[in-house]
Amino acid sequence: MRPTAWHTTDDLDAFLTRAGDFLHSRADLHTVQLTVTEVLRTRGPHAYGKEAPVFGLLEEGGSVRGAYFRTPPHRLYLTPLTAERADSLAAHLEALGEPLPGVSADARTAADFAEAWRRRTGATPVPYRRRRLYRLGTLTVPRPVPEGRARIAGEGDRELLARWFGEFSRAVGESAGASAGSWADARLAYGGVTLWEAPDGTPLAMAGLTPPVAGQIRVAPVYTPAPLRGRGYAGAATAEVSRLARERGAGQVLLFTDLANPTSNGLYQRIGYRPVADFTVYDFQGQSSS
Repeated sequence: MRPTAWHTTDDLDAFLTRAGDFLHSRADLHTVQLTVTEVLRTRGPHAYGKEAPVFGLLEEGGSVRGAYFRTPPHRLYLTPLTAERADSLAAHLEALGEPLPGVSADARTAADFAEAWRRRTGATPVPYRRRRLYRLGTLTVPRPVPEGRARIAGEGDRELLARWFGEFSRAVGESAGASAGSWADARLAYGGVTLWEAPDGTPLAMAGLTPPVAGQIRVAPVYTPAPLRGRGYAGAATAEVSRLARERGAGQVLLFTDLANPTSNGLYQRIGYRPVADFTVYDFQGQSSS
């Protein structure tokens, strides 16, 4: 077997040419990599910020065994790696000389990489969020269904979508990316947000869908303004977009939950979502500069 070799590039097309088959081989575990690269391919390299994204892949014996991406200033995202491969990636990235703000990956890979990064840079890994990836099984609409109806958001909802996406991003402690308006425009272009509205037409909650890629669609984000929570609106919207994703041909319908929120985890399981894998997000604090 050829030695482990990590390759870094800022050329998205070159990265997808070499790593595409590997990413498609487990579209569920690689859903973030697939959806982010699809957004970058269709919306351009600055869809998530001003700095150019960076991609990397691991080749062993002529085959791709791992991949990563980063859209600065955001965290590093990894595909599942063995501990040895995570350590080799830490060595590779340390040699490039740029500090990392954090890492997101399946729980084992994230822990292995965080420890390897700590040993090499002195950074302190601080757990930020634990998430669970779910896959839709048998779709069940949660009862009772609240009054109102679902509808796909249109151009007249742009301001509302931008505002709610900004509120959602702040609520989960994340940046809204390049701009909430750009996000709204991109989603409106393919009918990527469904609203649950009251009988009088007042929007009450939203549930979004990522673009279809590799036979899968991910439900994201799901948001209800704080004063309207606990009334079933998010569950109704999520059930509707889950149905819509299957109607649009998705072989796998996925979503992430925050494990710190038992309410949402219980809701999605009642709708029919089943666990796939747990993921962990770490922030790195106090790392030395190269």
